[in-house]
Amino acid sequence: MERPNVSHMAAVKRILRNVKCSVGCGILFSAANTGRKCNLVDFTDSNWCRDKDDQKSTTGYIFMFDETPISWCSKKELELSSSEGEAVTLLVDNVFVINLSKNPIAHGRSKHIEMRFHYLRELVSDGWLRLGYCRSEDQVADLLTKGVTNDVFKRLKKNMSMVDLKHMN
Repeated sequence: MERPNVSHMAAVKRILRNVKCSVGCGILFSAANTGRKCNLVDFTDSNWCRDKDDQKSTTGYIFMFDETPISWCSKKELELSSSEGEAVTLLVDNVFVINLSKNPIAHGRSKHIEMRFHYLRELVSDGWLRLGYCRSEDQVADLLTKGVTNDVFKRLKKNMSMVDLKHMN
């Protein structure tokens, strides 16, 4: 804010373009189907230390209930928390993280990983969390952590069940 530069202006323009494309959009919940089980799934992503000013990471998540977003957040620095209930599926686009969470043996290459990762590994081993693979192209949490092209923005917005409410009858 004190010394904005060209990259800051580009980021603001990207945000305003995304807002412009989302005006009039809303999220519709599909009609309940009594014979179908609804699932709670979480997409999560992080842009590890990408902020050039403070070297902090931005983490984002989108919780989907039966393919409809019900909660989302984008913020710097992941905070640890716990919750009660069924295991939640966490979709990540990093196979290494998934494999590392399933293997309780600490590898020499993973010694630099912070306590929050070990906390996630514990949640997986205790059955509170399931990690699943999500292709990077389908990672809707990228909308919260990265600058994406207009085409990617529109595709991911559609994947989140966002529709233009102005054209709904």
